[in-house]
Order: sequence, then C-alpha cells, then structure tokens
Amino acid sequence: MYFFRKPDPNRPTNFNLKVMHYINALAIIMFVGGILYKLLDWFVLSK
Repeated sequence: MYFFRKPDPNRPTNFNLKVMHYINALAIIMFVGGILYKLLDWFVLSK
C-alpha cells in the first residue's frame, strides 16, 4: 500500500508540499479546538 512504503531518498523535497501539510495540520488543530470550545461552552459554561 501507499501508506506503508518507505520514503524515496532520490525524490526531491518540495517546499510547496511541506507548506500545504503545515497549513492542513493547522486547520485540523483549529477545527478540533473550536469543537472542544463549543462543547465546553454548552456543557460546562452554561448556567
């Protein structure tokens, strides 16, 4: 499968691909943070 193969050492690193992965990870972290904040807001902070 594609996910379990070793990285090719002859393949050049691509700066755009690294930036894309960084932005994608940041967006996922912000999304999960927003979900957690909303859950805390609904269940803990509501009186």
